[in-house]
Amino acid sequence: MDFATIFGLVGATVLTIASILYGSPLSTFYDLPSVLLVCLGTVTIIFVAYPASVVKNAGKVALKTIRTEPRAPEQVLQLMREMSSRARREGVLVLEDMASGQKDEFLKKGIQMVVDGHDPSAIEEVLYNEVDKMAERHKEGASVMEDIGAFAPAMGMIGTLIGLVQMLQNLDDPSAIGPAMAVALLTTFYGAIIANVFALPMAKKLKVRSGEEVAEKVIIIQGLLSILAGESPRFLVDRLNAQLPPAERLSEAG
Repeated sequence: MDFATIFGLVGATVLTIASILYGSPLSTFYDLPSVLLVCLGTVTIIFVAYPASVVKNAGKVALKTIRTEPRAPEQVLQLMREMSSRARREGVLVLEDMASGQKDEFLKKGIQMVVDGHDPSAIEEVLYNEVDKMAERHKEGASVMEDIGAFAPAMGMIGTLIGLVQMLQNLDDPSAIGPAMAVALLTTFYGAIIANVFALPMAKKLKVRSGEEVAEKVIIIQGLLSILAGESPRFLVDRLNAQLPPAERLSEAG
């Protein structure tokens, strides 16, 4: 679980609600037609902009902002060093036993290709293609969230315009202008909340998580190729450390 995302979403929601309660009851900011227009309107526009399969997959990708906590690079390097040490002592076939205990399907696939004795260039091509496809799926998911962040305020503005037109049609009753204006502005409020509290921050987190996952898989690929080439565990760690900032490097390179 990514508690940073949960903390941010819950914190922003609580602060918004607290600000409302400080000056008025929460019911003042509730209007069912405005909720339906902004929420359902945004969803329907997303289905216009993207195929249903992309929208469905985007929901799964969005959940990664909460469910997924990437491994520390140091953990990946420690695993690569352990695999390298055992492969040099006992041969690459021993890696098949190590693969059975791994939850990472990408790592399992790479290990199996190494054990099967495929050409290094073929292994590199297959694994990098898989990384590219994964990055494309993540990019699509982030793009959907970004467009939700754009469409929700637009639907809010449409709702506000509808409310203003209806308000102007009833100018003969001055006492109704204030409440009507408040309802008209609620759709803009809902759109801003959806965009700036949820959609756009989640899109940003998806991009960050995607970059971290791509970097992790690149380290795995380079580590497996190093093992296949018979390089020493020390050199493997030095090679992989060079791809990381100093704070994330495996300090016990020896």
